[in-house]
Amino acid sequence: MAALISTYAVADRPLKTHPGVGETVAQTFTMARRALIKMMRNPEQFFDVTIQPLLFTAMFAYIFGGAISGDVKAYLPTIITGILAQTALTASMARGTQLREDMDKGVFDRFKALPIARIAPLAGPAVADLLRYGIAATLTILTGLLMGYRPGGGVGGVLAGWALTIFAGWSLSWIFTWLGTVLKTAGGVQGLGMMIMFPLTFLSPAFVPKETMPTWLQHFVDVNPVTLVINATRDLMNAGDLTLSVVWAVVGCAVVVAIFAPISVWSYSKKL
Repeated sequence: MAALISTYAVADRPLKTHPGVGETVAQTFTMARRALIKMMRNPEQFFDVTIQPLLFTAMFAYIFGGAISGDVKAYLPTIITGILAQTALTASMARGTQLREDMDKGVFDRFKALPIARIAPLAGPAVADLLRYGIAATLTILTGLLMGYRPGGGVGGVLAGWALTIFAGWSLSWIFTWLGTVLKTAGGVQGLGMMIMFPLTFLSPAFVPKETMPTWLQHFVDVNPVTLVINATRDLMNAGDLTLSVVWAVVGCAVVVAIFAPISVWSYSKKL
């Protein structure tokens, strides 16, 4: 009888339709914990942030190093920072694909029946993905150090470049989160993500100096947002300088979050 009375008491309790800031943060971290557990149970989700940095760093350094900089060691300050930007972009692309798969499986149908903040199911996995970006950036830098990379910015510059890479990956993931809410299939999100990733990565100074490109292409490189992150990372890691490029990169990443986080929540809420 006592259990029955308790059940009715809980059922009659009014549910909050608009959680406060503290509750929203707590719910976001609960969703982040769920995403982390899901990652641990599916180790293949770490392949793109563990194998790819090792493979791409060694492959690009040994293939292009002699042709572009004369030898591999001289090319490392260019390629390490370029691979960091590329890895952040590719790792963030997986966010939209996984979100779309969860929505197709009906996981979000359960979330919409819960009295939780609408942003929590989207922001939680984004917080958990910080681990993926950290692993990718760390492995890329360690690979470079083993190959002979000696960053002029010292420990402080490397840590600042590492943090900027993670922040850039997290901010870009909101673009793919939005795509995951508007496109109909996970394959569509992945296909469009690849179309976005390749031009932004290769039409930038990630692998070759922009001066070697045609003049008209250099104009695109100058306005490419990935160029901002690459230049900022190079200033921090290779020279240890806090330049205007660093400021613009941080501001640009913040603007991406300010635009795509609200429209992702709006698009997600429309489907509930």
